[in-house]
Amino acid sequence: MRILLVEDEVLLGDALQVGLRSAGFVVDWVKDGVAADAALAAEEFAAVVLDLGLPRMSGLELLRRLRDAGNRTPVVILTARDAVEDRVRGLDLGADDYVAKPVSFAELAARLRAVTRRALGAASGVLTVGNLSIDPAERKVTFRGEPVELQAREFALLYAMASRAGRVLTRSQLEALLYEWDRSLDSNAIEVYVHHLRRKLSPALIRTVRGVGYVVPRDA
Repeated sequence: MRILLVEDEVLLGDALQVGLRSAGFVVDWVKDGVAADAALAAEEFAAVVLDLGLPRMSGLELLRRLRDAGNRTPVVILTARDAVEDRVRGLDLGADDYVAKPVSFAELAARLRAVTRRALGAASGVLTVGNLSIDPAERKVTFRGEPVELQAREFALLYAMASRAGRVLTRSQLEALLYEWDRSLDSNAIEVYVHHLRRKLSPALIRTVRGVGYVVPRDA
């Protein structure tokens, strides 16, 4: 799950990036509102973690621009513990949730999973597609009732595709969902992970749409 972190405090931003990565998120980090605005206009993220006191463009202005543009990407705002007015304004402008500083990584990860789950229209924390069940909190996968052990990238790819079941995703779209800006990848990495998933689960679980990409069918 790819997250955009918008935080100008270097020590906090670095800690948040490390903490969210350890919780299984792919994290891109920018340090001001203008850079975040450009990133959100150019790429797709599962959610945004947004500080409000940003240089060049405030977090509230960024949030307003995001919603005015029709972008419904879930946003979790970071606020000082006593900044009630900022929390209210953020929620009124379209934020989905907030976390007070100092930040608990476990709480932030749980809130990110919750807002992305709501955005996908899922009531339960466990994603179920046909015979496939994925628990992103526990990072567990079962297929036809049997547990399946996956590596981190395999899990991330499977979750990205299963949460968009029925939608054909190109290789470039999958790369954008799985990889941060500063992470290099082999040209055939997606194909390799698809091969591993088919071997560990079922050859029919991920279908190739020739010349386009891959899809997990809704009745997987």
